[in-house]
Amino acid sequence: MDEGKKKPTLPPGATRKPTLPPGSGKKPTMPPGAGRKPTMPPGAGKKPTLPPGAGGDGAPAGLTRKDFETDQDVRWCPGCGDYAILATVQRLMPELGVPREKTVFISGIGCSSRFPYYMNTYGMHSIHGRAPSIATGLKAARPDLDVWIITGDGDSLSIGGNHLIHLLRRNVNVQLLLFNNQIYGLTKGQYSPTSEEGKVTKSSPYGSIDHPFNPITLALGADATYVARTMDRDPKHMKEILRTAHGHAGASFVEIYQNCNIFNDGAFFAYTEKDSKPDNVVFIEDGKPMTYANGKRGLKLDGYNLVSFEIGSDHSIDDCLTYNSSSRELAGIVGRLFQKPDMPQPFGVFYQVNRSTYDDQLYVQIEGIKAKKGVGDLDALLNAGDTWVVE
Repeated sequence: MDEGKKKPTLPPGATRKPTLPPGSGKKPTMPPGAGRKPTMPPGAGKKPTLPPGAGGDGAPAGLTRKDFETDQDVRWCPGCGDYAILATVQRLMPELGVPREKTVFISGIGCSSRFPYYMNTYGMHSIHGRAPSIATGLKAARPDLDVWIITGDGDSLSIGGNHLIHLLRRNVNVQLLLFNNQIYGLTKGQYSPTSEEGKVTKSSPYGSIDHPFNPITLALGADATYVARTMDRDPKHMKEILRTAHGHAGASFVEIYQNCNIFNDGAFFAYTEKDSKPDNVVFIEDGKPMTYANGKRGLKLDGYNLVSFEIGSDHSIDDCLTYNSSSRELAGIVGRLFQKPDMPQPFGVFYQVNRSTYDDQLYVQIEGIKAKKGVGDLDALLNAGDTWVVE
């Protein structure tokens, strides 16, 4: 503002900025160069990686799981499925070759949302249901960062449902992990948007009459470009799903069945336990027939419906449906295998497709405007047009 111009006055007693406790007004320090705007070439939507040989498991940089652990006490209930997810993520991180200072974990509110405290990276424990919006803003400002969103079925599918679907349709280049335990755990056991009908809880003493969300088909309906499901008690499968989610350029949605052993113990035991898992789980993989029950049963299409059959004298493995994760229509059909009696529950990558990411398109748009109109002047903008003084 020109020195000759009179600055606007405020009402008597009003201060221009809120007062802070002594010493708290200092700006937080950031790593060197962290305040600069990133320069990225158009189309640079791939996840950030280190130069060859400069990181990952066993690489010269020597990053290990311990490098991603913090000194914070992990405060989940003993036996909680969150421990297995945390351990799997910490084991995976060194293998991705992304520097810790380029990695950010953002969470909302809930048991799962304590996750950022336990990752030795940048992070933010944000507000209820808004982690997708905060992550979108971060990616818009710093598209070079590798951003992970940690959320739960209550956080993301109730108060945060609107924010979730817009993150997915925009295809913001992040990974979103939805811990689904079909209950509100942090608030001590109320039914959630994924709780089954008839669920008796403190907030539904006569049984819930709500029809539950199917997170997979919800993500597909929001036009997500990567949709997958895994489980806490199969760390090998979980690790590979998270690896492919990270490798996808765009919004990666991963639902994780997670046992809450205090308020909803055993909700997924049919799918996670050794004795029941083979008969109740079908792992979907590209180019492979959909078989389960140790190869004794298979799935095939009957019109638009999936039917189960015994592999033997009347049917062979060749009759099984071969999965293709690039087919949105097939993903929709298989995704509807949800809490159906006498049918297995699918786990794996349901759908993946390449589409321009929001952050790439934003960068290209901004660079195009700058090339056409030049770099903007914020001072000039604030002092342009009509101005007035409030007295």
